[in-house]
Amino acid sequence: MLRTPSGDAALAAAALLGGDDPLAAAAALRKQGFAPELAAAALTQVALRRKAAGKFGPDAARMFFTRAGLEQATRRVVADRRAARLAAAGVTSLADLGCGLGADALAAARAGIAVHAVDADPGTAALAAANAEALGLAGLVTVSCADATTVDVGGHDAVFCDPARRVAGGRRVFDPAAFSPPWDFVAGLAGRVPRTVLKLAPGIGHELLPPGAEGEWVSVDGDLVEAAFWCGPLAAAPRRATVLRGGAAAELTGSGTAAADAGPVGAYVWDPDPAVVRSHLVAEFAAAVGGRLADPTIAYVHADTHVPSPFGRCIAVTDVLPFSLKRLRALLRERGVGRAEILKRGSALDPAALRRDLRLAGPHGVSLVLTRVGGAPTVLVGHPVGP
Repeated sequence: MLRTPSGDAALAAAALLGGDDPLAAAAALRKQGFAPELAAAALTQVALRRKAAGKFGPDAARMFFTRAGLEQATRRVVADRRAARLAAAGVTSLADLGCGLGADALAAARAGIAVHAVDADPGTAALAAANAEALGLAGLVTVSCADATTVDVGGHDAVFCDPARRVAGGRRVFDPAAFSPPWDFVAGLAGRVPRTVLKLAPGIGHELLPPGAEGEWVSVDGDLVEAAFWCGPLAAAPRRATVLRGGAAAELTGSGTAAADAGPVGAYVWDPDPAVVRSHLVAEFAAAVGGRLADPTIAYVHADTHVPSPFGRCIAVTDVLPFSLKRLRALLRERGVGRAEILKRGSALDPAALRRDLRLAGPHGVSLVLTRVGGAPTVLVGHPVGP
């Protein structure tokens, strides 16, 4: 419907309307002569395009989306980095199994890789093909509607697989055996095509990492967005944390099995990026900033000096208190604290309830870190250092 001359006109007209009043916008399009069904479809698509700009940038204005597809699509900054790594490894032909709306296939094509993209849902496959055409990449992206388990991947340099982790209705699936395609098939791809990359939910267990593969966890602006298993010759380190923030990228690698040094609270406390924590690279991060753990089960890193790092947030500690609501409230009242950022690891306290109970009032702000030290509930008071 939208990929017709009248659909193009409806999309163009809808894009000129504000999104604050959907009923008024629909009435305006109908007044211009567009059928109600076409007007509704155009307005929905324009709203999705506006929302998609955060993931896809200017390209979103030309692409086609569904709500579920947009939610599950890879952010362009993540897809582009993955495609660049594949291209650098010499990949020229890629099978993309479970392509969705085509975010990763489009990124691979932009990197000069020919892609055979596959999705089991006819509507989704059609949108992936439409997106490749809209962005001028149809010459490098071929889209098929098929069951991924039936696709011959033997003629490709590499395989990328993003198994569906939701069922009809949008409910998330956490059991890998219930993925589509199922985990046995997904995990077996590297045995068929050694250069295989698996995109997975960030909560995937390390025990599922294929032998010799690299486990990478990726965050964007502080949000943990995905895990990727790089198999065969694509593996470059046992574990990798990739932190993308404000257009900059940083990577931390290590074994994923090292234990951090133990020691006391210091003048600074680091809250490692979630990609560092989930990739089990806290020990490597602690070593990089000259830090240690005050509790071996809690991923706050304590240090005596401030060493700038992109892999976490640093707070300069002014006070270390055994947790006591009465004592903490008195301290903050004395210092005129009216705003509090509350972080927690290893604490059962609810930050919203604590903020209410503290009855903050005053012109100053503070950072509170709820944690354990030596097994005892502890609060660290301080303020952020660095970006």
